[in-house]
Amino acid sequence: MDEKIYECDLHSHTKRSDGADSYEQIIANAVRRGLKVLAITDHDIRPELHPEISGRAVDLQQYGREQGIILIPGIEFSCNTQVEDVHIVGLACDFSHTGFVRQEELTRKSKLSGYEALCIRLTEMGMPITLQEVAAAQGEGFVPGDIQKKQIFELMAKKGYASDWSQAKLLVKNSRQLQIKREKPQAEDVIQLIKESGGVAILAHPYLIEEPLVWGNKEASRAEYIERLIAAGLDGIEGAYTYNKTSYGGDMSPQEIEYEIREKYEGRIAFISGGSDYHDDAAKGVKKEKCRYLGEKGISFSDFEKSPLGYLAK
Repeated sequence: MDEKIYECDLHSHTKRSDGADSYEQIIANAVRRGLKVLAITDHDIRPELHPEISGRAVDLQQYGREQGIILIPGIEFSCNTQVEDVHIVGLACDFSHTGFVRQEELTRKSKLSGYEALCIRLTEMGMPITLQEVAAAQGEGFVPGDIQKKQIFELMAKKGYASDWSQAKLLVKNSRQLQIKREKPQAEDVIQLIKESGGVAILAHPYLIEEPLVWGNKEASRAEYIERLIAAGLDGIEGAYTYNKTSYGGDMSPQEIEYEIREKYEGRIAFISGGSDYHDDAAKGVKKEKCRYLGEKGISFSDFEKSPLGYLAK
């Protein structure tokens, strides 16, 4: 585990997508770790603004204040059908905006059909797996329509098809036979939705996006693609991120990546963001050295105060 704890972690997940913590657990964990700010950014699903904690419904942000922490409701969108790992995080949005409701339903249908096709293809290649198995592994009440791709990777590892979820992801990513493309929204459209709803749009883990990027008949470098997103209104880019504990295939360290991102983009966008991408990996049997921890990556509170989200600290 990194000894340094960042005060603000702007990228984390609960069991509502592919994490293991409830809202109550992740908040308690953040408080225990000494965080001042936590953004909850589950995949492709609107946050719970009034979750049940200790048997009663609470106002999420008010509850955070009572615990001494700023809680930011958020969402992480998977974007761009032909390109893997283009994720846009939206923070402090008006989640009643009809665009979120519509996109959530479209994504649910897309995942159900796409992941079913992936499971069929894996089974045909000698790695038997079904969506029903994946759902059952998440616990009672979880249904196939709520499955996240990482949960497929986790079950692949559990069944011995890969050493861990990140290796399972690479196995799928590097196999032409397993390239099942589901429909995803364009990143530019997601940025527009986030901005229309009063939120802040951040490009997550940019160096997980492999080069060259190809979609349709177009090809671009990562840097060229990021320029398109900046032109579309992108507010932030994730700098400090847990690349060494994910499927990142490059040879740069997380610190080198953060330095390069700051060198290229600081002053050109509203702020450099950061987050651990916490999922409570330990609860899913991930080896200690590959577990991500809240506050392991993020930003300082002073940087948070200067960011477009700084008003939340007042």
